[in-house]
Amino acid sequence: MITEVTMPSMGADMTEGTIVKWLFKEGDDVNKGDKIAEVETDKTVVEMEAYSSGKLKKILVPEGTMVNVGIVIAYIGDENDEIPQLVDETSIDKKDSSNPETQIETKKIEEEVKITAKNNNENNQIVQETSSQGDNSRVKASPIARKLAHEKSINISDIPGSGPGGRITKNDVENYTPQKTFSQPSKSRTISIDNSDTNLSSMRQAIARVTVKSKSTIPHYYVTHDINMTSAMNFRVQMNEILADTNEKISVNDMLLKAVANALIKFPKWNSSFEEDKLKGSSSINIGVAMALEEGLIVPAVMSIENMSLSEISKSVKDLSDRARGIGGNLTQDELTQGTFGTSNLGMFGTKSFSAIIVPPNSGIIAVGKVEEKPIVQDGKIVIASIMNATMSADHRVGDGAEAALFMSEVQKNLENPLNLI
Repeated sequence: MITEVTMPSMGADMTEGTIVKWLFKEGDDVNKGDKIAEVETDKTVVEMEAYSSGKLKKILVPEGTMVNVGIVIAYIGDENDEIPQLVDETSIDKKDSSNPETQIETKKIEEEVKITAKNNNENNQIVQETSSQGDNSRVKASPIARKLAHEKSINISDIPGSGPGGRITKNDVENYTPQKTFSQPSKSRTISIDNSDTNLSSMRQAIARVTVKSKSTIPHYYVTHDINMTSAMNFRVQMNEILADTNEKISVNDMLLKAVANALIKFPKWNSSFEEDKLKGSSSINIGVAMALEEGLIVPAVMSIENMSLSEISKSVKDLSDRARGIGGNLTQDELTQGTFGTSNLGMFGTKSFSAIIVPPNSGIIAVGKVEEKPIVQDGKIVIASIMNATMSADHRVGDGAEAALFMSEVQKNLENPLNLI
C-alpha cells in the first residue's frame, strides 16, 4: 500500500519546513523509524523519521525547498505499488471531475506542484545569481539563506555562519545587521540612540506564538521552595573527583534532572498532559531542558530519563546540547515534540529566582536560579548553607497547589539527600 510522507509538525508553533537533505535515494528500502531526511525549522535542523516501511518510491520535494506542514513530500510503498499520478483537468473525465473527492485531491496535488515549482525556480535563480558574484558562490550557505540574503540585498559573504563548519543558516541572515560606519567623535561627544525597528526572526516569531498560546490557554500557578544544596554540592565535588579520569563532569543541572525524574516516578500525574476530558499519561519520562541558542530558546527533551543513571544523564544532556548547536548530528523529531515535563536553569547568568512558562502540552516546568551561600538557622544556630531557589510553574487543570507542593517537596528531598540520586 502506497503511503504519503508529509512535512511533519515539529511542535505546535511550526507552520513550514525546508528539506535540507534526503538521507535515502529513490528506490532505497526504508524501515519504520529510519531517519529519512533532515528538515530545517524556525528553530533548528531536525531528523525526520519514516512512519512506515517499504521502498522510497518517489521524492516530490527536492533539497532546499520550503513547504507548509502537511504537504506531501514523498511516497513510500511496496515494489509493485503505483505512485499517484499528477493530473490536470484535461485528464479527468466529466463524470470523475464532478466527484468532490476527486476535485479535492486534484486541487491538493496542483497546490503541491505549484509550491515545489515556485521554490525550485526561486532557488535556481538565487544559485545562478550568486554564482555570478565570484567568491559568493563558494560561501557555505543553505539555499533558503541565499534566498533571504538576496531578498534583503545583503552580500552573503558578509554574514558570519553559525551552522556546522561555518555554514550560513536562515537565522544567520535574519539576525544579521550590516555594520554601520561612525565618524570620529569630537571632544564634546553626543550619544545618539538607534531607534530603528527590528524585524523579528522566524524563530523569534515562533517563540512568540508558543508562549502566547501557553499563557492564554494554560492556567499557570507557581510553587517556590528554597533548597539546601550544601550536601548536593559536596556530593558533586566527590563525584567529579571519581570521574576525573573519564573527562565527565556532573553539573547542578544534571542533579536537578535526576531529582525531577525520581519525583515524577513517585507522582506520575505530573508526567501527563491535560486533554479535554482526561489526563493523557505517558509511558516514559522525557524531561525538556531549556537551551539558549544565539537565535533563541529551544527545549529539547532527554528521552526515557527514568532509566538513566546520573552519569548517563550528564552525557545525554551534553549530547543534546551539542546537537542543538549542530555539532555531531541533529535533534530528532521526538526530542523536540515528545517532552513530558520541563526544566530551566538561569543560575549560570547570576539569576537568583524566576518563573518559567510551561511548554505545551507539558503539565509543568521547574525553574532554578544560582546556588549561593546564605546564613540559615539550623538546630538553633546560624550556619552558612548553599541555597538554591526553585519555582514550579504548574497547570492548574492537571493538579492543585497541594499536589504541586508535595511534588516539589519530593524534588527538594532528593537534592538535599543526594544519595537518592544514585
